[in-house]
Amino acid sequence: MTNIDIEVRVNGVPQRHSVPPRLTLADFLRVDCGLTGTHLGCEHGVCGACSVMLDGEAVRACLVFAVQADGAEITTIEGIASKDGTLSTVQAAFRDNHGLQCGFCTPGFVMTATALLKDNPRPSDDEIREGISGNLCRCTGYQGIIAAVRAAAEADDQSH
Repeated sequence: MTNIDIEVRVNGVPQRHSVPPRLTLADFLRVDCGLTGTHLGCEHGVCGACSVMLDGEAVRACLVFAVQADGAEITTIEGIASKDGTLSTVQAAFRDNHGLQCGFCTPGFVMTATALLKDNPRPSDDEIREGISGNLCRCTGYQGIIAAVRAAAEADDQSH
């Protein structure tokens, strides 16, 4: 198959690549862009470990072809912190509220929670549970993750 030229912005940086039509966005980010924070778990869209933001919406990068992202703005876990390395509100809340253990699922949860709070800045615990329901964690039991999202919402609320 012939490669297809795509142009995207990844974490604010313009990227031009020639990619195979069936290359997943996850593999594009990891291999072509060198952004390995996007983790591959199930590669079937079930676990959410590969979640990134595509034009501001959380998507599972293993289910999107890179060519489908042509012209889009992509944000990965590497693009969530400030340029000076200061953690985002969500990242800091995960750290402070024990929202991670092994860390494998954390990038996907952070991306999903960031998108959730963008759309719903003051979610209830039930809305948080629903919002993160597409992401799986085998370590935490989810209580720390829910507490982290709640704390991030409260911190963002206080900063405005």
